[in-house]
Amino acid sequence: MRSELIEEMKKNQEEMLQKLESKIEDIDKDNKKSLEKLTSKLSKSNESPEKSDSSVKRFKLKHIFYNVNAFRKNVFYFSEWENHFNVKWRLMTARFGDHLGFYIFCEPIAPTDKWSIRTKNEYKVVGRNQEFVIRSSENCHRGNRGWGFPRFQEWGDMEEWFLVNGNLKVEVEITIIETVGLEKKRIRKFDESQKDVSDVILVVGNTKFYVSRTFLASQSDVFKTLLLGGFSESKQSEVTLNGIDPDDFHYFLEVLYGEFAIDDTTVEGVACLADMYDVPTAMRKCEEFLLNESKRTLKMKLELATRYHLKNLEEQCIREIRAIENVRFDVPKYDNHQTEWKVYHLNFNFDYSLGQRQYRKFNDRSS
Repeated sequence: MRSELIEEMKKNQEEMLQKLESKIEDIDKDNKKSLEKLTSKLSKSNESPEKSDSSVKRFKLKHIFYNVNAFRKNVFYFSEWENHFNVKWRLMTARFGDHLGFYIFCEPIAPTDKWSIRTKNEYKVVGRNQEFVIRSSENCHRGNRGWGFPRFQEWGDMEEWFLVNGNLKVEVEITIIETVGLEKKRIRKFDESQKDVSDVILVVGNTKFYVSRTFLASQSDVFKTLLLGGFSESKQSEVTLNGIDPDDFHYFLEVLYGEFAIDDTTVEGVACLADMYDVPTAMRKCEEFLLNESKRTLKMKLELATRYHLKNLEEQCIREIRAIENVRFDVPKYDNHQTEWKVYHLNFNFDYSLGQRQYRKFNDRSS
């Protein structure tokens, strides 16, 4: 009897040990995944601007130009302005002789005397069967001059293969490489005057930021691992962060330090860095601003919600899409082909195909 009891106790102990070992393995796996995620973010933060997707300032401008076969020669036809990264952007097409001209224009949202924006651009004309023509360029924008191609495509080929009911769909993917002179007024200093209350210098481009390791580590697991973990940077007095804009990083730090630094000119840059460095408080503040204060279009809000997984903002956009769906057949068309209902639903400058995809996803999740 006693031997049976001992055997039963041994069996129970073995089962408990197996369960404990299994739990330890699960914890190790979770820790490994978390470490891999952090390592991935850290490695991206130290790559060159061309390689670090998480820090790249990239966006698309899309537009449908109507009644293109009626375009007069040497007359410019513009899309509406869109705001991206503290800059206004728009597309332009024109008929230059027997060719289609295709350009982008930009200018700072806040007036400034000296400014420049260096970009890589991919221009695309989309046909009826999703055929497309692509051309690329790298430009430095200054003043009100547009950049593009005066002979992007032969007019006859464009009419034959790319017009759909007389309308032309175009888009440009823009990657911002460098900006100069676009910064807004700063609230807080992170320069050498903060040396006595800092213990590490973060070098971004040609700018040095004097900050606290422990404070940044408390805001972000990525910073915690980088500045206090086993990486070589934890022992360095200066840590270089590659592939990010120093102006964006300044506003990002202001948000972390409790300043009200988010507005329509800074929210994209702050959200980009909040995602890159995995800072939930900064991302939440970006979402709250977009929900309650931003004047951005529904289209742009939905794009940001999708890019940065902002659930509350996405759901708000979906509700507005549903409202548009309920009334869209009652909205009249306008004579001006650039503001026709098919492009601007209720003047929201709304990308209908994107909205429909998110609308279906939201319905699937709700059912």
